[in-house]
Amino acid sequence: MALPKVAIDTEILWNTPVGSDVYELTVQGGGIVTQAQPGQFIHLQIPSGDVFLRRPFGIADTDENEGQLTMYYRVMGKGTRVLTALKRGDVVNCLGPLGHGFSLNAKRPLLVGGGMGLAPLLYLAKRFRGKADVLMGGRNRDELFWEKIFAPYVRKTFVATDDGSLGTKGFTTELLPKVLGNEAYDCVYTCGPEIMMRGIANIAAQKGVACQVSLEKRMACGLGACLSCVCDTANEERKKICKDGPVFWAQDVFFAQ
Repeated sequence: MALPKVAIDTEILWNTPVGSDVYELTVQGGGIVTQAQPGQFIHLQIPSGDVFLRRPFGIADTDENEGQLTMYYRVMGKGTRVLTALKRGDVVNCLGPLGHGFSLNAKRPLLVGGGMGLAPLLYLAKRFRGKADVLMGGRNRDELFWEKIFAPYVRKTFVATDDGSLGTKGFTTELLPKVLGNEAYDCVYTCGPEIMMRGIANIAAQKGVACQVSLEKRMACGLGACLSCVCDTANEERKKICKDGPVFWAQDVFFAQ
């Protein structure tokens, strides 16, 4: 079993609400920062005796000059509720960076994210240095506070909301064919609800555009030992999302061979 590259106590720099039940958590990330790649994640120990298992969080940004690591999380249950009470100077233990990240070989990338799936795509947008466009979806305007956060790192932003309160009314899958028809993208990168990613992958395949997906599943160890995050692949092999992923080529996990 491969050991994590870094296991450290990290000091919280800020833990701030940025949207409806969504928080930005930034820590002094040490060696994790210098090794992290877009699409990888950290496994964070919740500082509470009531929460035994670590929680995985996609890496949303790093600052190598300051040694800072940023994540975003939505308050969903006991563990994330405990996180909201942490403040500057508190310490949390992190394992990471873990997993395999996105390919960075695209010349004209399109990022497609839904909800909290936009968090790991933010780091990818930053790494592409202004070459990427982003298509983001959410239930309403309040969920897409991401638009301003992505703005410095992307060329164009396309927005779809379920209720039409911002951008195009509808889903990302409804807007994607038009977006792909207007630009010569060579790779689509997507993260969000699985039903959305399957739809995005299908449309990309129909248009002949490569597609990478970032899968999410509950996990315990984060190192490939506990087998709690195993997924079936298109060729009937079983892969561990924490170790073999979380990023996969869409044809490897969504389409039969």
